[in-house]
Amino acid sequence: MPTLQQFRYLVAVADTLHFRRAAESVHVTQPTLSAQLRELEGKLGTQLVERSRSGVTLTPVGAEVAARARGVLRDVADIAAVARAGNDPLAGTVRVGIVGSLGSYFLPLVIPALHARYPALKFYVREGVAADLLGRLRDGLLDLLFFPTPLDAPGVQVAPLFHEPLLVVMPADHPLSQQDVVDRSALRGETVMTLEAGHRLHDTVADLAEETGADLSLDYEGTSLDTLRQMVATGLGLSVLPALYVRSEVTREALVTARPLSAPVPGRDIGMVWRRTAAQGAAYAELAGAIRRTLAETAPEVRVID
Repeated sequence: MPTLQQFRYLVAVADTLHFRRAAESVHVTQPTLSAQLRELEGKLGTQLVERSRSGVTLTPVGAEVAARARGVLRDVADIAAVARAGNDPLAGTVRVGIVGSLGSYFLPLVIPALHARYPALKFYVREGVAADLLGRLRDGLLDLLFFPTPLDAPGVQVAPLFHEPLLVVMPADHPLSQQDVVDRSALRGETVMTLEAGHRLHDTVADLAEETGADLSLDYEGTSLDTLRQMVATGLGLSVLPALYVRSEVTREALVTARPLSAPVPGRDIGMVWRRTAAQGAAYAELAGAIRRTLAETAPEVRVID
């Protein structure tokens, strides 16, 4: 019979279509992964993977087996979660995914309070882009996400957390820095930089640029909010960044400053997301409530969503 580990290796190859990257993602050597896939093919009596110098391709049977293997691995993860939930579901390690435009400044706000309330709770945190994180949640590799909403994805439960305004960030000597509130129309003709495509924040800022007549920069796309802040400081353009990030990093930076935009103020909603089948669903809902209470006490920059 195939083993769960062999299924994990096949899914890794399906995700990457590359043996080396697949092996790295499951923390084994490439020869080990290749040998286990050949053994899996032998057990099933059919070819699953086509190997060539140009790359890796799954056969039609291989793609079907990989899809079913994802379901098996997800079900096994849920079985383990059921067992953990029989004790204290918030007394172990929760595997958390978080979009890169949120993690480094949101989690430090809430983790101390969560640790005080749930001293045995530990977070394993993975940052990533939206599509990758949703795939890992679906496949049972992550337990929950902190994620922009609304979210159109089947089989997930969403607990709203907060609404976060976006502020325009500019060099400290920019003419718009003289305004307490920047009128949206003042962005017309300004170069606005944002994260590279694949981030939900990219789409939000792109929509704002189109509405206001700003020029969305395609030459300087940031890979992180810190990169954007640094590019603004060098005078390459403006950016539109989340309020919690501004609180954490921009307010202590002498070369850049931030101002709110006039109504309608751009922003984004953030929620907590988990699989509807998760055994810890009630515990995750409790966790979301604790996070909302913490934000209401410590983060006036955002509006908590009950």
